[in-house]
Amino acid sequence: MSKAAVQALPEQLNIHTLYTASGKNARYPEKELSASIDRILEGSDRDLMQENANVDGRSPMGMMSKMASESSRWYVTQHLLSDEARMAMEANLLYPHDLDFYATGTTTCCQIPLGKILKQGFNTGHGHMREPQDIKSAMALASIILQANQNQQHGGQAYPMFDYDLAPYVAKTFVKNKRYLDTLPLAPDYSVEVEAWRLTERDVYQACEAFIHNSNSMHSRGGGQVPFISINYGTDTSPEGRMLIKQLLLATQAGLGNGETPIFPIQIFKLKKGVNFQSEDHNYDLYELALQTTAKRLFPNFAFLDAPFNAQYDNGSPEGEACYMGCRTRVMGNLNGEETAIGRGNLSFTSINLVRLSLISNGVEDFMNRLEELVSVAERQLLERVRYQGEKRAMDFKFLMQQGVWRGSDTLKPQDKLRDVLKQGTLSVGFIGLAEALKQLIGKHHGESEEACKLGMRIVQMMREQMDEAASRTGYNFSLIATPAEGLSGKFTRRDRQDFGTIEGVTDREYYTNSFHVPVYYHTKAYEKIKIEGPFHELCNAGHITYVELDGSALSNPKALDRLVQAMAQHGVGYGSINHPVDRCSTCGYQAIIEEDCPACGASTEQIERIRRITGYLVGTMNKWNTAKQAEEADRVKHG
Repeated sequence: MSKAAVQALPEQLNIHTLYTASGKNARYPEKELSASIDRILEGSDRDLMQENANVDGRSPMGMMSKMASESSRWYVTQHLLSDEARMAMEANLLYPHDLDFYATGTTTCCQIPLGKILKQGFNTGHGHMREPQDIKSAMALASIILQANQNQQHGGQAYPMFDYDLAPYVAKTFVKNKRYLDTLPLAPDYSVEVEAWRLTERDVYQACEAFIHNSNSMHSRGGGQVPFISINYGTDTSPEGRMLIKQLLLATQAGLGNGETPIFPIQIFKLKKGVNFQSEDHNYDLYELALQTTAKRLFPNFAFLDAPFNAQYDNGSPEGEACYMGCRTRVMGNLNGEETAIGRGNLSFTSINLVRLSLISNGVEDFMNRLEELVSVAERQLLERVRYQGEKRAMDFKFLMQQGVWRGSDTLKPQDKLRDVLKQGTLSVGFIGLAEALKQLIGKHHGESEEACKLGMRIVQMMREQMDEAASRTGYNFSLIATPAEGLSGKFTRRDRQDFGTIEGVTDREYYTNSFHVPVYYHTKAYEKIKIEGPFHELCNAGHITYVELDGSALSNPKALDRLVQAMAQHGVGYGSINHPVDRCSTCGYQAIIEEDCPACGASTEQIERIRRITGYLVGTMNKWNTAKQAEEADRVKHG
C-alpha cells in the first residue's frame, strides 16, 4: 500500500472516533468469544492454543485454562476497561498484557526474598514449614515457594540472591557432615575437615540437580503450566556460595534425566569487575564455567552490574546488586522505599504498537505527537488497573501477601487492602516494532542508518521522559520496558496487514521486531548489533535484553562467548544472552546440530528436539511455538 493510500484510510483508525455512543457491541464480542472457544475445542488455531509456549494448550487443563482466559478477557474488555483504553485496543495501538488476569487483581512478578522466607518458615495453606537444616531441604523448599507463589501472580518468579540466600544451608550441611564423621573411628592422619567438605560438595550437587529437575516437572495453575522461574547468582565469594554456584552450573551442564536441556530455571549470572569478570577476580573461574555452561545449555544469561544504570544502586551489599527476571524485567528504582529489588516486582505493563502509529502518521513530527498522546493513554490505563488491584485484600493473596513475599505485606491484616503496599511495585509501558516504525517513517531501520538510529533513540527517550514525569506526578514507579513479545508480535502484525496491506520492510513478515532490537533478518556482525542496541538499555529502566545468534560453534569455543560478553559490557548492555542451536535426538540421545534426520541412529526429524530461544530469554522446543515466533526463528541471521 502506498503512503498516500495509508494517509487516506478512513477515520475509524483514529482512537478518538473509533467508537460511537453504542459502539461497545458494534463488533459483537459475544459472538467472537463463542468463536474463540470453538477454535479452542477444535484445536484448529495454533496461535490461539500456543500463545504461551510454556503451556500445553492441547492438554485438558491447558484447554480449560485457555477457555477461562478468553472469557476473562471478554469480561474485562466489556466491563473494566475505560472507553479510552478499549478504543486504543480496538485500534490495534495498545495492548494491556495479561488482560485475562485483570479481574483477579494479580500483580505480574516478584523478586522473592528467599533467605528471609527460609529463615522464618512459611505456610502454603496446609501447615507450617520450619527453617531447613541442610542444603537439600533448603532447595526443596525453594521449589515449593516458587510453585506456591506462581499461583498468586500472573507473571514469573525470581530469586535475586540465590547464592547468598542458600550459602548458610551449605554451611549447615558441612557442620552436619562433620558431626557425623566425628562419630566414626578414623585414622589419626585422616582429615575430617577435607572429607566433610567433599561430602558437602556431593550433597550440594544433588540438591542442585533436584532443584533443576523440580523446576522442569512441577506444575502450577491447575496443572497447566510449569512455573516461570529465574535465579540470579554469581557474586558470592564465600566458600559456601562458590560451592553452590559451581555445583549448580555442573548440574545444569549434565541436563535432565536423559540429557535434555533444562528449560527452567532461567539462570542469570551477575557480572561485576573485582568479583568475577577479570582473570584476577576471586570468582573468575566460575565465570569461565558459566561460559562453558552457556555454550552447552544456553543458560546462564548475563547481567552487567557495572553498567552505570545498575551500578548506581550498588551500596556494597548483596541486596543492592541489580537483578533481572528471565523475561528481562528489572525492578530497582523506587519512589516509595529502599531502592533494591527484594520483595518487589512489576504490577502490570502495557505495550504500544509503534508500527501502527507510524502507519497512521503523516511524518516524523506527527508520529511523535501521536506517540506522546498514546503513552498518556497507556499511563491512564495502568493507573486504572493499579487502583483496581489496590482494592483487593491481603487474604486474596494468602502466600504473596501473608507470608512476607511482597515488601511491606508483613504488617497487613487479612482484611487490609493492598493499595499502599502495591506502591513498592512498578507500572510499565512497553513498545514493539521500533525497527519497522523507523522503516515506515524514513525508509531505513536503525541497523541500516545512523539517522534512523538517532531517531530511534529520540523516540525511546521521549517515552522514558514521559514515564519519569508520570512517576514524579503520581507517586507510582512508572518505568519503560523493552517489551518481550512472545505472542504479541504476530497479533499486531496480522491486524495491521489486514488494514494496510503488505508493505516491504514493515508488514511483510509474520511478526514485528522485538522492542528496540535490530531485526533478526538483518545481516550484521554481532559486535555491531551490540553496539547499536546497547544505548537503549539505559532508557528502558523497567527491563531490556540484547542477544546475538550464533551458528552452533559455541560449544567448542567458549572464548568466543567471552568476547561477546565483554563487548556487551563495553557498550552499556544491562542484560544479555547468546543464542545458538541445541538439538537432541530423543531416540538415541545424540546431541549436536542436526539438520534433519539423526546422523547417529537415523531417527526422523520429528524425533529431534530443537531447543531455541523464543525472544532471547525463554527457551523451548519449537513445536510449542506460535506461528509468528516460528517464522521469526526461521529468519534469524547467524552473527559473525
